[in-house]
Amino acid sequence: MSDDGHEQTGHENVPSRQRKRFPGISSRAYEHPADRSALVALRKLSGFDTVFKALSGLLPERSLRLLFLSDSVRVSDQQFAHLNDMLRDACYILDLEKVPPMYVNQDPQPNAMCIGLDEPIIVVTTGLVELLDEEEMRAVVGHEVGHALSGHAVYRTILLFLTNLALRVAWIPLGNLAIMAIVTALREWFRKSELSADRAGLLVGQDLKASMRGLMKIAGGNHLHEMNVDAFLRQAEEYEAGGDLRDSVLKILNVLPRSHPFTTVRAAELKKWSESRDYQRILDGHYPRRTEDKETSVADSFRESASHYADHVKSSKDPLMKLVTDIAGGAGNLGGRVRRGFDGFTSSAPPKDRPADAPPRGDD
Repeated sequence: MSDDGHEQTGHENVPSRQRKRFPGISSRAYEHPADRSALVALRKLSGFDTVFKALSGLLPERSLRLLFLSDSVRVSDQQFAHLNDMLRDACYILDLEKVPPMYVNQDPQPNAMCIGLDEPIIVVTTGLVELLDEEEMRAVVGHEVGHALSGHAVYRTILLFLTNLALRVAWIPLGNLAIMAIVTALREWFRKSELSADRAGLLVGQDLKASMRGLMKIAGGNHLHEMNVDAFLRQAEEYEAGGDLRDSVLKILNVLPRSHPFTTVRAAELKKWSESRDYQRILDGHYPRRTEDKETSVADSFRESASHYADHVKSSKDPLMKLVTDIAGGAGNLGGRVRRGFDGFTSSAPPKDRPADAPPRGDD
């Protein structure tokens, strides 16, 4: 039922309910602190945009645009009209003046991306379109528009190019190592940029349940009747807190080659942000404006990012993060704790072969 009382079915030309709009909103309002500090620093570099646009002759952007134009379906009033309505609605809510072109690409793998150096383009796969319902898809479109507003498309395109280049020069040991070092750093930023874009998707859809459903479907397919949001979020808690130091190391190794954070982690991060004062302030109309972006301090952004990571380490239940906190706090018996952590013991209880009041051994 729409706001005017008319029943709506199928794909609608307008949102099925009233959503708040954010005129002049800066992407800083929803960007993850680590993402924001990196972007602010890059934008402040003199000549940065000029240098990277000079790379456009090497980057396959023009080829990609022609490929999507010739071998995908461009979203418009005549083709995938419901997606076109969502795209324009997302741009209206986030006040993105120029609506980026959007394509639907035949691919059973659910995916979406925003790429481009000069101008961003959005691509969604048929697998994603067929998987998600109207409100879930609206959050995804908002996610990609958030990438466009943040200027992520430039750096994502560079990452795609460097990843492909690394594969081509893999036979050159030093050349491959140099490129992969850059790729690894960009991937770390990329993962944080995904958390930022998830927040943008929530600002556009303004429906946390739909955002959660979409992430669950990406993880488990179109079987919502077999899934539960609370249980899904508990997986994220178990992932963070479970295991010992060996598991902490494995988590790092597992995430390094990935461009996206794990789906349960994304869901937990988004829910946490939705319950924060920052999110509520944005909904109430209190958010940074684009007109203030030039006055943004790089130092302030880095301090905010550092503060965020410090808080994350302190509040984390991960065994390795707990150990880092103990080291920072000057906790004793760290040698023993590290040894027990790798042996599968995460508690600080004394070993069974030694009473609690026994003096510590020399290596403790």
